[in-house]
Amino acid sequence: MKKKIGILTATRAEFGLLRPLIIRMIEDNYFKIKVLVTGAHLCPEFGNTYKEIEAAGINIDKKIECVTKGDEPFDISKNMALAIERFGEYFKYNKLDLLIVLGDRYETLAVCIAAMNEEIPIAHIHGGESTQGAIDEAIRHSITKMSHIHFATTEKYRNRIIQLGEQPCYVFNVGALGVENAKNINLMKKVELEENLGIKLKSKFAVVTFHPVTLEEDCGINQFEELLGALQELKNMSFIITKSNADAGGRKINKYIDDFAQKNNNVVAVTSLGTERYLSAINECDVVIGNSSSGIIEAPVFHTPTVNIGNRQRGRLMPKTVLSCQPYKEEIVATIKKAISDEFQNECKYIDNPFGEGNTSENIIRILKDIFNKQGQINIDKVFYDLKTKS
Repeated sequence: MKKKIGILTATRAEFGLLRPLIIRMIEDNYFKIKVLVTGAHLCPEFGNTYKEIEAAGINIDKKIECVTKGDEPFDISKNMALAIERFGEYFKYNKLDLLIVLGDRYETLAVCIAAMNEEIPIAHIHGGESTQGAIDEAIRHSITKMSHIHFATTEKYRNRIIQLGEQPCYVFNVGALGVENAKNINLMKKVELEENLGIKLKSKFAVVTFHPVTLEEDCGINQFEELLGALQELKNMSFIITKSNADAGGRKINKYIDDFAQKNNNVVAVTSLGTERYLSAINECDVVIGNSSSGIIEAPVFHTPTVNIGNRQRGRLMPKTVLSCQPYKEEIVATIKKAISDEFQNECKYIDNPFGEGNTSENIIRILKDIFNKQGQINIDKVFYDLKTKS
């Protein structure tokens, strides 16, 4: 019988990464894939991005809503409680051979709790990473401890997962799905982006993505105001700003984005670019600005510089195409000017990406088949792996 695999997605960015894996697994006769959709995908104010999944020709097995109105920390707690309850009911009546999750979303943690309670094994992609400026750090490592198979993006992250007590034989360095996407997707040219977005882009333009900094007292709102102040100084550039996730503070940031775009004719605000437009934009642009991991993983594939602002991504492995700065207007402006300089642009052409060769989904499928062929099913019993230390 085909192995019944659930694949969870809660945001547009997460689906963009998972897309090649989902398609390959659907095409492989070995698996019966159930795509489970939740979170911001099902919210009109965040773009109803489940439609991007359907547009890719992927059947959604189940839509489970868990996002309430409001984006205060207590609202996030209510969202997590809903996800545990509703996915718990789903898993009770739909036993899976494996649940595949990616990253560090709060919805993902809640769904993993429900799966754990129903004794469904979990495979986790992008574990072992560190983002010290957000609650994602604690969420990611918590998901690691509930997971049975681990797909890390670098050897450094693989070692960190083992350091967390996971058995080395179930921890694999497979590279990043984002690199696979970037290397294989059909890209749009600048003129196509202009027509599609309805804006005439200046000779130099940037893609801007800023998500809430959930460990900051104001979720990074002050930092975002500093960023907008910096963009205001750069009248000779155009900016494509993609909206924030459904995190605490996300709706406030999106309101700032809408107001800023309305007042500046060199700015376009987009709820969701989708994978093709987003990767095309970061390929064609002069710099990626903000605090998204895409500036660290995908942008270097195109040798596009990134200005990484603040602490949200602090702790991640940073390619040399990434310039980090503090969230103050003057420093952001200076760092953007360095990133778009001819000298730094030329340097970036010769910098390698450390996140794999672009064959991640192939690696994951091969490993899963090997485990299922040898074991029949995944054993949910876990033994803590102790590192050998000098006495």
